[in-house]
Amino acid sequence: MRYTLEDSVVVERSPEDVYALISDVTRTGEWSEQCHACEWDCSARGAGATFTGHNRTPVREWSTVSTVTVDEPATRFEWTIGTSGTKWGYRVAAAGDGSTRLTEYTAFSDTGEEFFHEKYGDDADDQMRIRLVAAAEGIPATLARIKQIAEA
Repeated sequence: MRYTLEDSVVVERSPEDVYALISDVTRTGEWSEQCHACEWDCSARGAGATFTGHNRTPVREWSTVSTVTVDEPATRFEWTIGTSGTKWGYRVAAAGDGSTRLTEYTAFSDTGEEFFHEKYGDDADDQMRIRLVAAAEGIPATLARIKQIAEA
């Protein structure tokens, strides 16, 4: 079950300001539907740096280690979750009049599917559907919160 999802919002702030906000993983808990806290694993930043995200839903809690794969200021910030290989990220682009088009995206690949089958066995398909629905609902909500925070 491969999938790619994305959604966008226009934020009334510069691309530099929006990028500074979304690339600070320690603030993720302010806007994420599931990730309530993140911390950098070392002092390094940029591509190759790792961070741990602490997630929760009404039925479970878990942590993941992610690696920053793209760090292009005022353009794109992307990371890959170590266990499943799922990609998440933001694209930032000028939208005119000092505003920014912010796009959040995720890509679940064959690597993720293999991981889920190994971890969940016969329940893998249901677990992948749960993640797909959570991402599809969470991305627009996350973007709305980022917009609210950035414009405050």
